[in-house]
Amino acid sequence: MEMINEKTVILFSGGLDSSTALYWAKRKFSAVLAMMVNYSQRHVIETEMAQQVAKNLDVEAHLIQFPLKNIVYSALIDKDEKIPESLKTSKNTDGVPFTYVPFRNGIFLSLAAAFAESRGIFNIVTGFNLIDTPDYPDTTEAFTKKMEDAINQGTSASITGKTFKIHTPLMGKSKKEIIQMGLELGVDYSYSISCYRGEEIPCLKCPSCDIRDNAFKQINMEDPLITRLKKEGKL
Repeated sequence: MEMINEKTVILFSGGLDSSTALYWAKRKFSAVLAMMVNYSQRHVIETEMAQQVAKNLDVEAHLIQFPLKNIVYSALIDKDEKIPESLKTSKNTDGVPFTYVPFRNGIFLSLAAAFAESRGIFNIVTGFNLIDTPDYPDTTEAFTKKMEDAINQGTSASITGKTFKIHTPLMGKSKKEIIQMGLELGVDYSYSISCYRGEEIPCLKCPSCDIRDNAFKQINMEDPLITRLKKEGKL
């Protein structure tokens, strides 16, 4: 992979996908700033672990407090709402996942663009992908391209000509392929948290756990998170 002598901001949640994207960004760019968002999600432990991962990689980390509670409604925010027990039961009657946070990635990309522009950075890396997910409408390639266009129209890029680029290295990859890519990059998945229920120990039932568990089974490998938890006596 040829390195670009430029800085980038990565939307980093600390989950499996964004961890893979972070390692990719470290290989691709000369400097990486990780932006994490605490948006009132019940699985806030994800961002706590993300800060540790960033520290281990010597990546400059910024935790943004941007609570969405009482602004949008989602099972990932409203603790009174039930988390689906599997990927098969993850959608409502309209086909929208219960765990969908309305326009979350649009909000995050807007924050990342403002954060990056303020620092003279014009690259944004995401872990967006659509295969093996509950069909979130804000993770698609078409959505990302339109957001990129909007950012370039609504920032100084429209005047200076220094345009933003949103990088989606995981787009089009299955969870199995993402893990395989990550292992080649040397990703340490032992601190990446995916469970929607917000605990370090995964429930192994929710859609996110369901997808992750199946992916590691497909490559005949124990999830490094499970391995670490066993070693620490937590399982």
